[in-house]
Amino acid sequence: MKTVLTVDDSRTMRDMLLMALKDAGYNVIQAEDGVHGLETLKAHGADVVITDINMPRLDGFGFIEGMRADPEYRGTPVLVLTTESDAAKKQRARDAGATGWIVKPFDPVKLVDAVRRVAA
Repeated sequence: MKTVLTVDDSRTMRDMLLMALKDAGYNVIQAEDGVHGLETLKAHGADVVITDINMPRLDGFGFIEGMRADPEYRGTPVLVLTTESDAAKKQRARDAGATGWIVKPFDPVKLVDAVRRVAA
């Protein structure tokens, strides 16, 4: 069973992701910001990461950069899930090492399809 780490400061969003991904057969671990996300990733590992951009303590860009700085997680797929649709922010996320971009609110079926695609 593949593990997905979700990093989002919204409890509601984390719960929505948990339901969609568990129903699709994924093991889900959660973190509420980028700092906790890096700690959780180091402690548990993950096959795919889904992260928000706008979070306290360490935003999604910093989280992705921190993750990519660790050789163990350089190749782990990262999907950015955010309300942001700005092209410059999408490019910044790609430059940091993001694999894909999903705009909130998300369609659970499309989200699971995106996870399956990058986890393959």
